[in-house]
Amino acid sequence: MALAINIEDLLNKQKIESNRIEFKKGWNPASIYHSVCAFANDFNDLGGGYILVGVDSDDDTGMAIRPVEGVPVEKIDGILQEMVGYNNKMSPYYMPRTSVEGVDGKQVLVIWCPAGINRPYSVPENVTAKNGSKEYFYIRSGTSSIIAKGEVLDELRELASRIPFDERGNPDIKLEDISTLLLREYLVKVGSKLANELYERPLSEILEQMDLFVGPSENRMLRNVAAMMFCENPSKFFKRTQVEVVFFPEGRLANPNNIYEAPIITGSVTQIIERTLEYLNRMVVMQTIIKPKNDNHSIKFYTYPYQALEESITNSLYHRDYREWEPVVITVEPKGITIQNVGGPDRSIPSADINRGELLISKRYRNRRLGEYLKELELTEGRSTGIPTIQNVLKANGSPRAIVVTDEERTFFRITIPCHEEAGNIIADIVSRDATKLPNGIKDGIKDGIKEPTVRQQLIVNLINQDDTITTAILAQKTGLSQRTLMRELTALQAKGFLTREGGRKDGKWVILNVNK
Repeated sequence: MALAINIEDLLNKQKIESNRIEFKKGWNPASIYHSVCAFANDFNDLGGGYILVGVDSDDDTGMAIRPVEGVPVEKIDGILQEMVGYNNKMSPYYMPRTSVEGVDGKQVLVIWCPAGINRPYSVPENVTAKNGSKEYFYIRSGTSSIIAKGEVLDELRELASRIPFDERGNPDIKLEDISTLLLREYLVKVGSKLANELYERPLSEILEQMDLFVGPSENRMLRNVAAMMFCENPSKFFKRTQVEVVFFPEGRLANPNNIYEAPIITGSVTQIIERTLEYLNRMVVMQTIIKPKNDNHSIKFYTYPYQALEESITNSLYHRDYREWEPVVITVEPKGITIQNVGGPDRSIPSADINRGELLISKRYRNRRLGEYLKELELTEGRSTGIPTIQNVLKANGSPRAIVVTDEERTFFRITIPCHEEAGNIIADIVSRDATKLPNGIKDGIKDGIKEPTVRQQLIVNLINQDDTITTAILAQKTGLSQRTLMRELTALQAKGFLTREGGRKDGKWVILNVNK
């Protein structure tokens, strides 16, 4: 069956870290199974790796030599049969995925070795030895597979109880929860040939090839990451998987009562990321051009560099603790945007590095497979590069540095992206663009000096102006407010004289008052 990634990306070492890709000129099972074991152990939580048999590499650059050597077609079936026996020699049993890919007019055998859930794994030093040979635990060290010894072996054994949350099986996720549309969209984006097989083979076979099932044959379960990526409503399994955007036109401390809550953003993890970025790009990313006197060169800057927002939002969904019932919250104030998610950085990252807001190198990842998918979709630069990328693009834009904050217990992660200092307060403009114009009655009331409604109240009135029989349930849904908050705002509008209610709860309607009368 086909790979879940494009073969050219592997040959060119794109989207996947180079130390997760190994080229083998020919079929050498003794050496190859050292790497199979090392990738399965996934000591650094990188997500396993790929072995390409029939591809030679340049000694200096480590890149694939083209055209490839290839594997003779007549030998491929024999190699696959041999692998069945070699897989049984691994302890515990481990089965890598295989795919035969056409490259440069020849056949390349790709062995995909996902991170195993029963680590640590060991394998005989020579799987071809008939009388058996001593078994060793192998791990990756850079681009090599080496024997784990001493403290490293002790740490590898400790990993047996640590399975990233997104890789765990979830009995509540059913095949019918998986959207074939989302799945195909992903496969097409990454250039996988599996996209062509999606409607020709059972969905379970496609997901099996993508290593999205876990557990024994009598109790196969889909992994959590399957719902995160390919379910249109992952909140069904991970409560409040959503993004909430809140605007404070005067600043949260200056006037916490002047607040506008944008509609809640939901969907699969990738949909949430894309929808949030589209919304913020439309609302807050603006370019300014300044032409200094006596200078022919214009100065250009953005309120917020798009890439800084992209990295921050992607990382917030990537590193979020999906066991916690808390959304990703984005707070927009005149001086900056703050993005906060539950689940702080790993304790292996020193507090001093976090306070500096620079390179944060983690040895363990809460959702390593999710991160792999996001990188393949080019939504993030790669592991440990997010904060440096953000700081670099802010510097290039002439903006202040981002500020990173967490607590001692590492229960949350917060990053503040500052607005360019020359941009001024753009928030008032933002919220007025997001809400439609007020009805004349309220406009006149403002002119006569009656206290102006907040932006959130204006949005409520706009919806009522469009449909005076609208229910509070639909108002809450369209504004993204809770019923309690909505009722508080409706009461405030009536107290200000902007709104009244005529008739009963079931057969009544709202009336927008002309306050000039």
